[in-house]
Amino acid sequence: MDARDPSPARSPGLDGAPRRRFSLFVVGEVRIEARASLPDARFGELTADRLSYAPARALVAGTAVNLARCAVGYFRKVSVLGKVGDDAFTPVIRRELRRLGVRDRLRVEEGAPNGVTVMVRDRPDGEGPGVRLLVAAEDAPGRRLTESEVRAASAGIRRADALFVDGYALLSPVSRAALRAAARVAREAGTLVAFDLVPHDIDGRLPAADVLPALSLADVVFTEAPTVARLLGVAPPTGSGGMRDLLPALDRAAPGRPLWLLRFGATSLEYVLAYQRERLLLEYPSGYGAGMERAGFGDRLASSELYWWLSRR
Repeated sequence: MDARDPSPARSPGLDGAPRRRFSLFVVGEVRIEARASLPDARFGELTADRLSYAPARALVAGTAVNLARCAVGYFRKVSVLGKVGDDAFTPVIRRELRRLGVRDRLRVEEGAPNGVTVMVRDRPDGEGPGVRLLVAAEDAPGRRLTESEVRAASAGIRRADALFVDGYALLSPVSRAALRAAARVAREAGTLVAFDLVPHDIDGRLPAADVLPALSLADVVFTEAPTVARLLGVAPPTGSGGMRDLLPALDRAAPGRPLWLLRFGATSLEYVLAYQRERLLLEYPSGYGAGMERAGFGDRLASSELYWWLSRR
């Protein structure tokens, strides 16, 4: 990589590209989410019931929608495949995708409720944005997206420039098989496979043996450095120098030449190290800093990075 090239966070930047290019096919969760922030309390201070009047809103979310909402500022065409329920929220979800300009490839599970997530962040302290509590309905339809439903959408995956999937699908054996099927369809067609290694505590939820096959199918892996370090059983890196100690473990974990985009820093989001087997390509600031909204920043950054790397593919 030419050191004179600007970083993705600078060009195209975090607010969209001046000219939208490429097509992106996103497979992931689609949910209804309630978000709130507590301006007057830290979770550790709560010892009794509390009513707080604070900023709160409901929105269509989930990993697929959150990514697509940012990606439409970069990509000429964005499609979302996910499994949703069959209740009063379903038309709300479809309207939101239309409003965003996203192609709806949703599968509906008749008679099932839509998945709901509640996200609450407590009062920020002097050193960080506060603690996030995320409560997600466990039995959401997205966990039952099947391999056959993915294969029914295979033409769209083949036509896309990139497929974007994430680790939440690995939490269920059914959606895990669907994720792998989508990645195999993409690879056979020459469609780039981008994988987001979430949730950030995936190492505590799954053995590495359930995650590594997905990493092996990916061309690009987005991850917070501490997450992948814990998953691979190596010491979490500290600082830029420690990041380089992680690289041999990445080479052992995934065959081939995936591009690793490793987030690191005080909150694991301030900097990015781009690495591809035995080649340190680039290190750059993400653009994240004090006072910035953390929710959604990772999706903005990933959209910019994926567009940037596709442009140089």
